Amino acid sequence: MSLTVADLEKVQTQLTEAHLDYRTELVDGQIIIMGLSDYVSEVIVARLIFFLQNWVIPKALGYVTASSAGFRLPDGNLRGPDVSFVPAAKMRRAPRAFAEIVPDLTIEVRSASDNIKPLVEKLQRFIELGSQVGILVDPKNLTVTVYRASGEPILLTNEDKLTIPELLPGWELPISEIWPPVFE
Repeated sequence: MSLTVADLEKVQTQLTEAHLDYRTELVDGQIIIMGLSDYVSEVIVARLIFFLQNWVIPKALGYVTASSAGFRLPDGNLRGPDVSFVPAAKMRRAPRAFAEIVPDLTIEVRSASDNIKPLVEKLQRFIELGSQVGILVDPKNLTVTVYRASGEPILLTNEDKLTIPELLPGWELPISEIWPPVFE
């Protein structure tokens, strides 16, 4: 049985009415229900959104969103990357529905319970559908891997800086700034 976005919306309504806080995605006709993330992963997501928004908003470059923003993709799937960016040139006004567009930047943050392979496959699928850059943040190994349609993945560590010149010229983020601080 192949489910649709309409089926997913019904499931979301039922979960909301039952006061259950789950994220859902539609992947190849199946509804995927995801629970809450671990704290470190969410701190990283919040930091990434903060760093991106600080660059994007003053320059009116587009929209940065978190995982609850759903994207209706050309392959029929409905996915929500942990962090995404859509340039203003591609989306002039944010829709009050799932966005029917492929974000130019997709970021996945590995949670404590995540396996790497499905995250890499998700990012690679976004790139196949039109994302220019996919980024996998792995707090377990303190690495960031950058995927592009052309070229091999680039592995970054704490000594490196993340740059995305094709989308955010001039923006750079030291990898060490991604990780949650430790307060003494």
